[in-house]
Amino acid sequence: MSAPDDDRRARWEHWREFRAAPKKPPPEHGIKVKKAGTTWWGQRWIEALERVLEGDAGRLGRGRTYARAGRVHDLRVEGGAVLARVTGSRPQPYAVTIQLAQLSDADWQRAIAALAERAQFSAELLGGEMPKAIDEAFRAAGTRLFPETRAELETECNCPDWGNPCKHVAATHYVLGEALDRDPFLLFELRGRSKELVLDALRRARGGSAGTETAPLPVPGTRIDLAAYDRAPAALPALAFSFDEPPSHSALLRQLGAPGVWKEQVSPAEALAPLVQRAAEAARRIALAEPESSREAEAEPRRARTRTAKKRARKAARRGAS
Repeated sequence: MSAPDDDRRARWEHWREFRAAPKKPPPEHGIKVKKAGTTWWGQRWIEALERVLEGDAGRLGRGRTYARAGRVHDLRVEGGAVLARVTGSRPQPYAVTIQLAQLSDADWQRAIAALAERAQFSAELLGGEMPKAIDEAFRAAGTRLFPETRAELETECNCPDWGNPCKHVAATHYVLGEALDRDPFLLFELRGRSKELVLDALRRARGGSAGTETAPLPVPGTRIDLAAYDRAPAALPALAFSFDEPPSHSALLRQLGAPGVWKEQVSPAEALAPLVQRAAEAARRIALAEPESSREAEAEPRRARTRTAKKRARKAARRGAS
């Protein structure tokens, strides 16, 4: 028998042992995926990878099962690559690596310039959301954010399954999809730029530290044409309003971080998030002309009685002290 035949036979025997071996239980610290793709960008990521990988339905299905069972663990992003461990049949977990092709510096410069042309992009990105039309900016820069070809994606797993993707790689993809639901800026990092670098470059490109533009003031001594006073000097951008509840509350507070003078143990986001959420809910009710909820209406008299009781207690304490 020739050497290639011996190699194929050895691989086949290894594969039979691999299929027959009982699976280890998922680790306690495994990442259990409830539902990946709850945001449009997370769903777009999963759809893109299922299309790009062209894996068979069986392996992708087993990968989803692994992800829901919590077999993927120790997920981290280093140098633009996703590294993870997946518990399967062997005593030692399998090592999985997923890496997207990095965009060049020139690609990123053009993409940032295209993003800076629309104020809506800056507002949504600074608010922790991925603009739905963001691919338009990247295509205008001659590149793309989401993968579209197999050459853009490198995957590795040390399991004996020679299929690509194997179920361990597929499971990691679904876990990564849920991670992207929580933090869309991971997609930037997979393409070679951190969130901080992208937002800072976007602010600089738009000419302000807060990522906003200011209209130029009239030069003293110039005359203003009264007939054109109430007309915009240029076409205004299209505005769209949504009063849906955001996927995550206080995202902007978390991105801003704590100021240098902050001395509390909890972060500003943790301290202010409940207040911001209640204010947002009240603003939404006002905008949609919705009546105040019965629970909130019932709670207000109780809060008023509590405030009155506290005032009386403080007055009694002061009288006792005197």
